[in-house]
Amino acid sequence: MTVYGYARVSTAGQSLNEQKDTLKTAGADIIMSEKYSGTTTTRPQFEKLVHLVEPHDTLIVTKLDRFARNTREALNLIDSLLKEKIIIKVLNLGTIDNTPMGRMIVRTLLSVAEMERDMIIERTQAGKVFAKQHNPNYKEGRPKRKKDSHNTAIFEYSQTHTVRGTAEAFNISARTVQYIKKMFN
Repeated sequence: MTVYGYARVSTAGQSLNEQKDTLKTAGADIIMSEKYSGTTTTRPQFEKLVHLVEPHDTLIVTKLDRFARNTREALNLIDSLLKEKIIIKVLNLGTIDNTPMGRMIVRTLLSVAEMERDMIIERTQAGKVFAKQHNPNYKEGRPKRKKDSHNTAIFEYSQTHTVRGTAEAFNISARTVQYIKKMFN
């Protein structure tokens, strides 16, 4: 019987370290992790994990919303894992068991999580509308990068180093290095 852990964060800028440490402390032997939004249907590490777990193995996540994009998907996944006799532990909730009460608790909590996510989206959209109406300088998206001294240093360093080496040296993503190189060329 193996204890698996699964950690996920939504953006590349977020760290998985806290979740991984928590999963190790909770007894996970093998931890799979990835950086994918909960709205993304493709989560390769999670799909690999679902195929690895066997009856009587344990799957640990830190929070219920790490499982899926929405309530329906999470319930289907949890039901299928429980039918396969996989033990599911959600660290901020407890062990999910295959009983009517256990399934009801999961449904309720997933519905609340989905409602919170929808409310965040609504508030964000309302904020954008308000900003567009009240701020003549409002521009959606990230501000454009400038050819400042920091970006110039990154570009110059990248001329004699690999993209990956430059990214590590400046603690930025390889994609950002490529963007800066393109900006100067």
